[in-house]
Amino acid sequence: MATPQKITEELWDKRGAVAPPVFDLERALFPKQLPFGQERARWATAVCTRRAGKTYGCAAKLLDVALSKPGCAALYITLSRINAKRIIWETLKQLNGQHRLGGIPLEGELCIAFPNGSRVYLSGCNDSSEVDKFLGLPIGIVIIDEAQAFPAFLERLVDEVLSNALVDYNGQLVLIGTPGPVPIGYFHDCAIKEDWAHHAWTVFDNPYIQQKSGKTPQALLEEELKRRGVTIEDPVIQRNWFARWVLDTNSLVFRYASEKNARAPLAHQHHVIGVDLGFDDADAIGVLGWSDDSPELDLVYEWVGAKQSITALMGQVQAAHEKYQPLAVVADTGGLGKKIADEIQTRTGIPIEAAEKERKLEHIELLNDALRTGRFFAPKASRFAQDCHLVEWDRSNPEKPKISERYHSDICDAVLYAYRRCLQWLYVEPPKPKPKLNTPEWYEAEAKRQRAEIEADFEQQLAENKQAERDERMADEWL
Repeated sequence: MATPQKITEELWDKRGAVAPPVFDLERALFPKQLPFGQERARWATAVCTRRAGKTYGCAAKLLDVALSKPGCAALYITLSRINAKRIIWETLKQLNGQHRLGGIPLEGELCIAFPNGSRVYLSGCNDSSEVDKFLGLPIGIVIIDEAQAFPAFLERLVDEVLSNALVDYNGQLVLIGTPGPVPIGYFHDCAIKEDWAHHAWTVFDNPYIQQKSGKTPQALLEEELKRRGVTIEDPVIQRNWFARWVLDTNSLVFRYASEKNARAPLAHQHHVIGVDLGFDDADAIGVLGWSDDSPELDLVYEWVGAKQSITALMGQVQAAHEKYQPLAVVADTGGLGKKIADEIQTRTGIPIEAAEKERKLEHIELLNDALRTGRFFAPKASRFAQDCHLVEWDRSNPEKPKISERYHSDICDAVLYAYRRCLQWLYVEPPKPKPKLNTPEWYEAEAKRQRAEIEADFEQQLAENKQAERDERMADEWL
């Protein structure tokens, strides 16, 4: 059977090519993109706005390196393979065709193969279980797009896997994205490191915006400000139009704050398991616990796994059920989830309740109230805590905000399903015991009681006097 390498070489021969093509970056990129495309530093970041043209810049850079370093892998990574295809696949094929680079698109592999043995690969990395799949690749360049949306495993992906894969070709690693609502995380830290090369450009630098829309970026910005009823200082405007790191907790869906909500889980009497089912997304399990003597809840266990079989997921649910003996197991049974939940219930005998999803926004506010008042806790290093800093509101329609599709958190959904089924709200604070007779506490309480009685008698007498005055005045008027 012919290998992809052999097929590519045969197709290249049929085209009658006599020399490898050269990609002209200066012709492909506009002035503000060009320094990014030409950057050769080992470690680099690019902080851009929405619609700045970063996808086009990434595609051009991947193709340029693939042509200039024969036999290498030019790798593009974002959160999921589906997103990678949606974001950059058509742009790569368009550039390859327009500039006659000779690459052969392999749709099934999301790969463009070149006669020099190089490949441009698109891939996703949704959770830590997918990190190791990049081991062994001889990477000439790797671009991690939407880096602000990656959880904490991004650091492991870079330091433990990708950095070693750059050795063969003295390759380059690029983190690119838009500032997140909270200026923390690995991407933010790398974007301000002195030993990294840094690039930035905005929608105002993109000449194609006016060509396509017929309006200047400034005119479009003014329309957006008017539509949303905000000023240019609005944090969302600052991030999406000027690529500035601005603290914007109001953009976050979940209000987790480590100084208030972080602690190691306590031992509890009661538990509920929440399950979020997915395949293109990940499956997730969250176990919440509480006790009779407190209104507080803890995230005591979490698990996230991508592309799990029903058998593997069933094993995770069964293990959690045996360990925590929950009052209920609540799962998302929408769509295919109902069949999966029924199958797990049939095989294991574990009763699974359908999660209430119709009032999701109300449930989010109830969970946020518990976070704000310090009655919900999760470990600082938990996936739930990390995702709370990534899930944003989409306020493109100010009257009907919805959760943004930029980042989807499976564990946050699992926790939300479990939270609505927990019964910690039944807690009633016990009355304080009465102080013993003739103790300082008793004298203090007795003094308060007597003062309260005197004040009540005075208020009652005052009210009676006022009523008597009113009665006398009415009698005089009648006479």
